[in-house]
Amino acid sequence: MSADLNSVYGLNPAHSEVVEACSIVAPGDVLDMGCSGGRNALYLAQHGFRVTAVDHNPDAIAMLQSIVDREGLDNIQARRYDINEASLDADYDFIVCTVTLMFLQPGNVDAVLADMQQRTRAGGYNLIVCAMDTDEHPCPIGFPFTLNTGELSQAYEGWALVKYNEDVGTMHNGARLQFATMLARKPVD
Repeated sequence: MSADLNSVYGLNPAHSEVVEACSIVAPGDVLDMGCSGGRNALYLAQHGFRVTAVDHNPDAIAMLQSIVDREGLDNIQARRYDINEASLDADYDFIVCTVTLMFLQPGNVDAVLADMQQRTRAGGYNLIVCAMDTDEHPCPIGFPFTLNTGELSQAYEGWALVKYNEDVGTMHNGARLQFATMLARKPVD
C-alpha cells in the first residue's frame, strides 16, 4: 500500500497536526473522532495504527467503508457514533479530534473531553484542534461551539502538553480564524 489513499480517492490530505503527531506518537489503537470521509483515518492506517473512525454522518461512514472494502484494509473500523453522547466504549493509545468539537452541542463538550480523557490509556495522547472565539479574533463562522482563551489547556490540567498554541490559521475554505491546537500526553501513574 504505497499510494497515498487520500489523493487516490480525492480526499484532502491528512490534517497537518495529525501528520506532525505521527512523528511523536507510536502506532497503536487510535480513535478518529469526527472522521468525515476518512482523510485522517486513512493516513493513520497507512502509518501502522489500528484505527477506529467514527462520525455521526452515515454517508461519511459509508464513503470511508467503501474505501476500506475496496483497498482491503484490515486496520480501519468505520462506524457511526454521535460524539455528543460522550460514551466511548473502548480505550485508545491516541485520540484524534481535529476540527470536530466546534460542531458539537456546546453543553456536551465538557463531557466529551472528560470521556476522551478517561478512554485514553496511561501514557496515551489526545490531539485536539478547535476553533476559538476571542476578543482579538472573533470567529467569523457561526459554529455551535468555540473555545475561549486558555480553555483547552485548563481542561487538560495534569496532562503533559507536548504542543499547545492558540494561533490564527486558515480552514480548507480559506476562512481565517484562531484555533486552539493541542497534543497532550496522559500521565503514566
